[in-house]
Amino acid sequence: MNGSISRIYALVLRHIHIWRSSVMRLVDSIYWPAVQMVMWGFMTQFLLPQSSFVAQAAGVLLSGLLLWEVVVRGNLSLSIAFLEEMWSRNLGHLFVSPIRSWEMATGIIITALLRTLLGLIPVSLMAWAFFGFSIYSLGVPLIAFFLILQMFSWSIGLAMSGMIMRVGQSAESFAWAAVFILMPISGVYYPISVLPHWLQPFAYILPTSYVFEGMRSILLQKAVLWHLLGFAFALSVVYLVVGFQIFLWFFRASRRAGSLLSQGE
Repeated sequence: MNGSISRIYALVLRHIHIWRSSVMRLVDSIYWPAVQMVMWGFMTQFLLPQSSFVAQAAGVLLSGLLLWEVVVRGNLSLSIAFLEEMWSRNLGHLFVSPIRSWEMATGIIITALLRTLLGLIPVSLMAWAFFGFSIYSLGVPLIAFFLILQMFSWSIGLAMSGMIMRVGQSAESFAWAAVFILMPISGVYYPISVLPHWLQPFAYILPTSYVFEGMRSILLQKAVLWHLLGFAFALSVVYLVVGFQIFLWFFRASRRAGSLLSQGE
């Protein structure tokens, strides 16, 4: 186990050194969430005197935005951490070393977590500075929201990384688009009840829909729906296990096909 920890630490440290050599990689993690937050923040300021609902639910839009960025940044950070290895033609070298597939998956998950935190903590402070709204007012449930959304984003990122490893870089676009396909049925800015009836069952198999329903419950009714969070956590664990298994399946298929050494720019 000590050997595994050392190898995982080495993988994470490699990406930290990459960030240090290129500040723009970290700026990219902050830039897009910041632009989205400012845009929706000013929209909220405009709507406040226009709608009694929005006046009562001040912060709902910003909370939805910031929590959704946890999913987006988690998925993209993991995918980019994996793609860094492909772009540098390092994937084959990694897997001829003692590093195991699960150690690599763990390493890029930790890297994705660090990059997500580095990107979103400054943006959350900007929301407080610009608009006087602190997402930390959600309290302890915010930790659960973050963990659930991160695990779900990792599951998507692992599955997409596995597909890119097997199919090649032609599948990169799926890594960027996968999360956004789920956004309309995740209830980020509106309740699931507004969706067509035939679409609602698809929403209820996603942990994201329960997180955003729970977020609105705290902000509007001052009630924490712990049973929803428990179910969302269980769903995220299931998705993470499935995403990891997909990653392993694609890895084995790539190894059998001998395509690991040929991946890269």
